[in-house]
Amino acid sequence: MAMDFKQIQELIRLVNKSNIGELIVEEKGFSITIKQKVEPAQQIITAAPVAAPIMMPAAAAVTNAQAQSAQTSADDKLKAQESAPTNTITIKSPMIGTFYRSPSPGKPPFVEVGSEIEIGKPVCIIEAMKLFNEIESEVKGRIVKILVDDASPVEYDQPLFLVEPS
Repeated sequence: MAMDFKQIQELIRLVNKSNIGELIVEEKGFSITIKQKVEPAQQIITAAPVAAPIMMPAAAAVTNAQAQSAQTSADDKLKAQESAPTNTITIKSPMIGTFYRSPSPGKPPFVEVGSEIEIGKPVCIIEAMKLFNEIESEVKGRIVKILVDDASPVEYDQPLFLVEPS
């Protein structure tokens, strides 16, 4: 079963927003390789399917938008680091994906600013490739700041929360 075009676009977007240099996905009769250069302004995306052709003009259009989003992401990281109080610990994303504050739509968020958290308590969910991963706190303390909006894409090692340890 080959990936659909939206899944391929999502992979391209996630790779471009991460620090991953190359991603290879192989399934029954289907293979795709996505690579990126070090310089965000000159990213090259190569998709090489075995079973189905990919329309390269669409991938090129996605690349231009991602060059801008990579710069925005870098700016967001810098702002988060500048505004971090010195007595806080940062909970960072262990993967690329989509950040969700609550376990499902309509449910209350795992944590709010001011919430007390324990080691092992879920603080958010990151969805990657249709897998929903609960992210648990590795520190005990109080949430001081939530650095990411709900349903926003996040990259590996991106700051998510600031926690005042207790």
